[in-house]
Amino acid sequence: MPKVLRIINRFNLGGPTYNVSYLTKYLNNGFETMLLGGVPDEGEVDSLFILEDIGVKPLIVKDLKRTPNFKDDLRAYSEIKRIIEEYKPDIVHTHASKAGAIGRLAALKQKVPVIVHTYHGHVFDGYFGRFKTFIYKSIERYLASKSSGIVAISPEQKEDLSNRHKICEPNKIKVIPLGFDLNRFQHDRNKNRIGTRKKYQIAEDEIAIAIVGRLVKIKNHEFFLKAIEKLSARTDKKLRVFIVGDGTERESLECIAERISNEKLTIEFTSWIKDIHLFNPGMDLICLTSINEGTPVSLIEAQASSVAVVSTDVGGVQHVVKQGETGLIVEPNDLENYVASLIDLVENEEKRSFLSQNGWDYVKEAFHYEKLVQNMEAYYEELLNSRNAKVS
Repeated sequence: MPKVLRIINRFNLGGPTYNVSYLTKYLNNGFETMLLGGVPDEGEVDSLFILEDIGVKPLIVKDLKRTPNFKDDLRAYSEIKRIIEEYKPDIVHTHASKAGAIGRLAALKQKVPVIVHTYHGHVFDGYFGRFKTFIYKSIERYLASKSSGIVAISPEQKEDLSNRHKICEPNKIKVIPLGFDLNRFQHDRNKNRIGTRKKYQIAEDEIAIAIVGRLVKIKNHEFFLKAIEKLSARTDKKLRVFIVGDGTERESLECIAERISNEKLTIEFTSWIKDIHLFNPGMDLICLTSINEGTPVSLIEAQASSVAVVSTDVGGVQHVVKQGETGLIVEPNDLENYVASLIDLVENEEKRSFLSQNGWDYVKEAFHYEKLVQNMEAYYEELLNSRNAKVS
């Protein structure tokens, strides 16, 4: 029975946690899986309830953290190396950057037969200056050269990694989209819409707009608030805007929100919402304004809730949203076109309804966890067979 050791940066709310949870729980064909991960950053909510709901019990490596720290990283490396020595996995599969670096180095040291890494996003755009980005790219190129295989979560990300950033050759990268249990977003959807709008006292004539994600610069919430300010000035509709999430930019964003609020524009900061499947149906639009993304889970969940979306064209957005059919996509930092898209959907209920209805039909097939599991099993078997052929 092949053993898989799966390692993730941290268990926070987001796509990677769902990805590793479903792969750990539902991997078949004789695979045995152990899951370990680190702790959330300050301002993040842990998502262990996601694992508990499906009966997955991970190992927590407390020194495995997203923020670089030499002493913590060294202790995490030693702990993971010890776990590999005891568990003796046939495959070590790492998810996201920190786990990818420490986990792959530990797996190399312990001579694990197959080493796989999934990029859920990357730090090559919008995070650091030129020199630091060069260092990170050099590290990732080295680790990719030592890996048996690389998983990208969208065709756009594969293109980014192979041709744009030259991390490794395209033939070493397998595209395997994320997978989720999306049925809960449709269950009692109408009841949940009524409940959410009642809870937040959203009037019938108000348009409810949300943005979901960490409150950090890369998510570009300041751009979002500029767009909302211009939208409010150009429409007579009453707007209720919800900023869902938390992070280092919250205080400055609250100052902007207070300045631009008026009698027809109300902005609320909700912090993290665990039961997002109950919240989403109460919205009329869900937005994303990021500078850089992998596969944006908030947009998949929005469409699963039959809510239209407006997004910047970054990362795997075009893989997630069908332009003009389930949402509207705009070039990053194109404020005028972003505002125009918002106005189009705020003012045109028929078009908004058309996009909303199409969303569920699109994502329910493309992003179901059963497809994720099947694709990953096949890839593991391919890598193990290739390794065995080389050894023999």
